[in-house]
Amino acid sequence: MKSNVFKILAVMVLLVPLGLLTQNPAWGEWESDYYIKILGYLPKGMADAKGVTPLLPDYSMKGGNEVLWYYLSALIGIVLIFAIFYAVSKIGKRRVSKS
Repeated sequence: MKSNVFKILAVMVLLVPLGLLTQNPAWGEWESDYYIKILGYLPKGMADAKGVTPLLPDYSMKGGNEVLWYYLSALIGIVLIFAIFYAVSKIGKRRVSKS
């Protein structure tokens, strides 16, 4: 089971640069103007998040290779998500063993 998960993740990481081929933004990465156009308003949570600065804006840093930064962003995201789920599972196991 684990090897299948890693194979799927590897394929997904390899396909990451496909997003560079399109002029359209990825699902959910629309600008505020898009939401206003489609919904007629900007949801409050999104309006409040305008001051949030992403760690890697547009999945890149100045002076770097765009494709390389896409791969690095994907890998950083995967590592962060695995770390969060690993930590949550460890906390859950401790609570179960104490009860």
